[in-house]
Amino acid sequence: MRVVVLYHPFSDHSGIVTDYAAEFEHYKGKTLDLVSLESIEGADMAELYDITRYPAVLAMTDTGSLQRLWQGTTLPLMDELSFYAQLPQQPISRLAHLIIPSHAQTAA
Repeated sequence: MRVVVLYHPFSDHSGIVTDYAAEFEHYKGKTLDLVSLESIEGADMAELYDITRYPAVLAMTDTGSLQRLWQGTTLPLMDELSFYAQLPQQPISRLAHLIIPSHAQTAA
């Protein structure tokens, strides 16, 4: 799943959103996608999902299906949002083994 925060970067709520995203990453170890409403992607998302108040937090599946939506300056609890946010993906082999990148060894 993907969690997107739509916001206006040059507004009163931009500080609230950036602080929330930083704290969320610090406490939960997961990241939120901050998308500006001034960008083409942000404007398209706001229109597609009928967003009327900002900031807006959207929890979506990988295919773009909306699972949950929060609008306005009252942001969701981090525990609630953590359910929808995914951890960064680790590469896994066909045999379900974690792939650890090998670092080139230098000859001494």
